[in-house]
This record gives sequence, structure tokens and C-alpha cells, in this order.
Amino acid sequence: MKKYILFDHDGVLVDTEFWYFQSAERALAEAGFTLDKDQYLRDMARGSGSWVQARAAGIEGRTLSRVREARNGYYQEHLRTEAIEIDGVVDTLAELSAYVRMAIVTTAKRADFDIIHEERQIRQFMDFVIVREDYELAKPHPEPYLAGLKRFGAAREEALVVEDSARGLASAVAAGIDCAVVHNEFTKDNDFSQASYRIDSLSELKGIIQLS
Repeated sequence: MKKYILFDHDGVLVDTEFWYFQSAERALAEAGFTLDKDQYLRDMARGSGSWVQARAAGIEGRTLSRVREARNGYYQEHLRTEAIEIDGVVDTLAELSAYVRMAIVTTAKRADFDIIHEERQIRQFMDFVIVREDYELAKPHPEPYLAGLKRFGAAREEALVVEDSARGLASAVAAGIDCAVVHNEFTKDNDFSQASYRIDSLSELKGIIQLS
């Protein structure tokens, strides 16, 4: 039986993936560039970040800094105003807390994470949270999930990662940890062939940890 669950955050515990893309799309449009969604998803799956297309088009330096600042502002506005809850998450975490210890390992920046959780009930179930400022190499590198294992003092086989993106899955695989990929409409076309499990909702996790 698994003893620890390491959750990705965006797209797994809160529905934010689309709003991050939409914020970048809006900021780049103001700079005269049209962001291609399909290429954006391919770039993100490789861990290349959201500015690959812009740089290839010659947007850099001060212009890119302004675009990034605008993107961050739009995204935080969405986090404060949009309905980003995922049905059943809190109830599922409450149920899982009787069986496993849990933590969040995310590429979200601390400022964004804190805005999301100002009035939500997710953090109470987590032993700790690892955000982007807490590690050097981001997913798909294994460092974030290896840091999670280290914080728990857990062996790889005792843990389960829950992800929604190819980038996150690659990080878990590289760390040697079983990974359950939960359905997310925004990332559904990513390559998840290396996932240990595919699930439609977090409510299926109880069955996985009891069978593993």
C-alpha cells in the first residue's frame, strides 16, 4: 500500500491550466504576437516554458519582460475572479488523509499559489508544499519529486505522484515514482503512455493506493 501521495497542483487540485495559457495569449497579443495553442502545449510538455514561440519570433529583452509582467498580472486577476475549483477535490483529500500522508509539488510560483489558497481548504491536508522557488531544476527534471521524497523520508516505491501533464509525468518517471495521470481537458492530448495509472478523477486514488 502506498504511504505517500505527491500531488501536482495546477490542473490536478485546481483548474488553472487554461487561465495560465489565456493570460500569456492576451499579453503576447498586446505585443503583436499570436500564440499558437497547439505549439504552446508541445513546448510545455517538454518543459520549454511559455515563451518559446515569442523568442523564435524575435520578441526578447525589454519587450518580453513587459509581456511577462502583463501575463503575471492577468493570471493573478483570473486566480482571484474565476471559478477554478475542481468538484470533489476537498472531499477526496479528506478521505485519503485517513490512509496516506500528502504533499504538493508544483511549478507554481509562491505568489500565485498563495493567492489560490487564500480561501480554499486544500492545504490543511498537506504535510508540506514545494513551489517553484524551492528547487533549481523544474519538471520534467526529477528534482522536484525527489525533493518531495526527501522531505517525507520516503522510498520511491512507497509514493505515488498525481499529475495531469506530460512534463509532470516525465518528472515522476525520471524520479522512479509511480504516477497516476488524472484527466484534464486542457492537457488531454499529451503523451501519457508512461503513466502507471490513468484516472478520470481523484476519487479513484483510494482504490489505487489500497491495491498497490
